[in-house]
Amino acid sequence: MSQPRGPSPHDVHARLTPVDLAIVAVLRRDARTPNKAVAAEVGIAASTCLGRIRQLERRGVIRGYHADVDLPALGQHLQAMISVRVRAGARHRLRGFTEQIGALPEVRQLFFLGGDDDFLVHVAVPDAVALREFVLDQLSSNPEVASTQSNVVFDHVQGW
Repeated sequence: MSQPRGPSPHDVHARLTPVDLAIVAVLRRDARTPNKAVAAEVGIAASTCLGRIRQLERRGVIRGYHADVDLPALGQHLQAMISVRVRAGARHRLRGFTEQIGALPEVRQLFFLGGDDDFLVHVAVPDAVALREFVLDQLSSNPEVASTQSNVVFDHVQGW
C-alpha cells in the first residue's frame, strides 16, 4: 500500500481564493510592493493581507522573492539556451547531472524536458568565447552528454 504524499499542486490551487490569486498577481508584478499597497489594490485590510501572504508562503505557493538583475551590469553580456541530450545509458544519472550543472555559476535556469531533448540550460556569460568554453568544458566533455545545441538569446520579455 502506498503512503499518502500530501496535497497535490492541483489541491493547493483549488484552495486558492480570488483574493489569494490577486495578492499573488500583485507580488509577481513587483515583489517589493509594500503590504499596505498590496492590501489597498486587493481591497482588504493590511493585517488580513499580511496574514494571507504569510499563509501563501507557508503553503509553498509563494516560494521566495527575487531580484531582477541587469546581467550586462554584472559583466554577463551574452545569454544562451542550450539544449542537451543525455546518452541513453546515462538515464540513471539524471539527478546527479541536474545537481552538477545546476550548481554552475553560469547557469541561470535548468529545465528537465519531455521530448527530443532532455534538458534546456539557460546560461549567462561574458561573451561568445565564454559560451564556447562552457559548452566544451561543462557539457560536451561530460560523458553523460550525447549532444548539445546552443541558441543565443537576443532579447527577453518577462511574462505573467
